[in-house]
Amino acid sequence: MSLEKLHSLIGTDMQSVDAVIRQRLHSEVVLVRQVAEYIIQSGGKRLRPALVLLSAGALAYRGRFHHDLAAVVEFIHTATLLHDDVVDESALRRGRETANAMFGNAASVLVGDFLYSRAFQMMVAVDDMRVMQVLSDATNIIAEGEVLQLMNCHDADVDEARYLQVIRYKTAKLFEAAAQLGAIIGGASPEQEQGLAAYGMHLGTAFQIIDDVLDYSGAEAETGKHVGDDLAEGKPTLPLIHVMQRGRPEQAALVRSAIEQGGRDAFADVLVAVRESGALDRARRVAEAESALAAEAIACLPASQYKESLLELSAFAVTRSF
Repeated sequence: MSLEKLHSLIGTDMQSVDAVIRQRLHSEVVLVRQVAEYIIQSGGKRLRPALVLLSAGALAYRGRFHHDLAAVVEFIHTATLLHDDVVDESALRRGRETANAMFGNAASVLVGDFLYSRAFQMMVAVDDMRVMQVLSDATNIIAEGEVLQLMNCHDADVDEARYLQVIRYKTAKLFEAAAQLGAIIGGASPEQEQGLAAYGMHLGTAFQIIDDVLDYSGAEAETGKHVGDDLAEGKPTLPLIHVMQRGRPEQAALVRSAIEQGGRDAFADVLVAVRESGALDRARRVAEAESALAAEAIACLPASQYKESLLELSAFAVTRSF
């Protein structure tokens, strides 16, 4: 699957979502507009808003709230990126300078707050208590995931279960919410809503695992971020956890020290250990299992082009190089 093929199905809807985003980004405060437009227009796969559209389409939804909710999801995602890059002291995202590198940390944090509050204004306008419950719960869990990840930094004793908990909270929860929102407005049965929510959760988990794999196997020009950022921040991601669990003793000791110390000095040696130990293949297998669970979760949906795209997206999650 290519993202171009995906957007050929929902391209018109995505144009409507973009129109909503442009309209609702407006602020009388110039710096708010500058920072928000910079981050929104800096590219990205727009997968989370696409999930709202695809899940609603799979249930033959014909209203207009899917455009508004897709924009809400993108605003929440963008707010988390702004805050993430400040916390991580990141300088590059999607091949461009991060907003904090361009405008400073204070502006990035405050405009992130603006996007969160604008998202809540928009979700209230939909006037659906279930929608508000899903989104408010999701934003709270995402915040908990951010704190969990912060606590795990430089902790070489983090195991796979703790790593996956961070992913479920920090990344997969918004994927889950996006798919569930489409189900709610599409009038899904309880089984279909539960299936789409599970689909989103497993899809988001697979995506994040592959992101972590690409930090040790991807090309910087394709991934759009500095290779080795995770290690520099002392993040114990799945490839590193697998080296410590199954690599040779000297490889495990090297990775443990690199996580605890952070920085980039040991990156070349860690990269060799990650690749020689088979850690990348093992991490990919975990992602593939999540992708398969995502596909199984939507067996209850009727056949349609939208369902087919959801299935193709679950495959793309683990075969991509960016």
